Amino acid sequence: MRPAIPAEPVRAPFALRRRRALAAGLAASVAAVLAGCGSAPQLPPVADAPAPVPAGPADGSVLGRSERFVIYRSGRGDSLRSIAARFLGSAEHDWVIGDFNGISALAPPQVVAIPLKPANPIGVRPGAVQTVPILCYHRFGAGGGKMSVPTERFAAQLEWLARNDYRVIRLSQLTAFLEGREALPQRAVVITIDDGYESVYRQAWPLLKRYGFPATVFVYTDFIGAGDALNWSQLAEMSAGGLVEIQAHSKTHRNLIERLAGETDERYAAAIEAEIRGPRDQLERRLGTAVRSYAFPYGDANDAVLAALTRQRYQLAVTVHPGGNAFYAQPLMLRRTMIFGDFDIETFKARLQIARPALPP
Repeated sequence: MRPAIPAEPVRAPFALRRRRALAAGLAASVAAVLAGCGSAPQLPPVADAPAPVPAGPADGSVLGRSERFVIYRSGRGDSLRSIAARFLGSAEHDWVIGDFNGISALAPPQVVAIPLKPANPIGVRPGAVQTVPILCYHRFGAGGGKMSVPTERFAAQLEWLARNDYRVIRLSQLTAFLEGREALPQRAVVITIDDGYESVYRQAWPLLKRYGFPATVFVYTDFIGAGDALNWSQLAEMSAGGLVEIQAHSKTHRNLIERLAGETDERYAAAIEAEIRGPRDQLERRLGTAVRSYAFPYGDANDAVLAALTRQRYQLAVTVHPGGNAFYAQPLMLRRTMIFGDFDIETFKARLQIARPALPP
C-alpha cells in the first residue's frame, strides 16, 4: 500500500546530513578493507579517547574504532546478536547493527560498522521518514463479530511478522523515540489490545509468549471480572510474566467527549478526572505496575481530556485513527490501526505503515 504523504513535508535535519557524510566515510573504509588494504581504516578523529572495545573471538577482529563507531570483521561463530551483546551491551540490540548495515544476518568473514551511539534517533532517511504502526485488537477466537480475530489468523499474523524481520516493541519504547533520544528498528511495530476480554488470556497470550512478542492490554476497570472479561488474577499473571503491560482504557468506557444529559461543566470535569485518574490508581495499586499510557474509548479526545491526561502524568495516549507514527507525532494523540477478524494476510500487511515519503534536503 502506498503510504499517505504528510501535510507538511519532512526535511532531513543537519544531524542526518552529518550521519550521511560519516557513513560515506565508513563505507569507503570498509571497501578498502574488503579490497585487501593492509592497514586499519581511518575513522574521523574524536576529541576524547574512546572506551576500550572488548576483544572478539580469535578469528574476528576490530579494524578501527572511534567514539561513535567500531569497524569489525566478524569471525566464525559470530552473529548479529553475539556482536551486539559484546559491543552494545545487549543481544536485543542486534537490529542496530543490522539496520545500519542493511543486513538481517552475518556471513563471516563480513565487515560491519557498529554504531556505539544512536546514529539516527528520529528515523529520517533519504526520501523517507520512519513511522511506527500501532495495531489494535479486541477479542480472539470464534464469534464476536468482526472485532474478534480468529486465533489461527492471529497466529498467522505473528508468524508473518517474525519471518519478515519485523520487531514487535513495547508501546512505552515510543516515548524516547518521540523525544528524539532513541532510535527504533526500521520495521518496528506495536501490538495493543483493548477492553480486556478473557480471550486475551486464553488465546492471545500463549501466542505472544511463543513468539516473545510484547503487547499492551488496555482495560477499563469497571469491566474487570464481569462476564467474559479478564479477572484480576489473570491480569496479575500476565503482568508478572513481563511481556504484557496492563494500561488504562478509562473506568466505564464512556465516550469522553460526549456529555451526559444535564451534565454541568463541573460534573463533566469531575467525570473526566475519574475516568482518567481512577483506572490508573486502581491498576497501580492492584498490579504494582506503572500506568503511563491511555487508550481513549472510541478513540475520541478533546482539549479537556488532553489536559487531564497531562495533569495525571500520562506520557502516551492512543486513538483509533489509522496510520504510522513518525518522530513528530503528538504523544497523547498517537495513531492506531484496527485489525478486524476478516482480514486476510494481504490486508494485514497493507496496514503496516513503516515509512512515509520525505523531501530531500
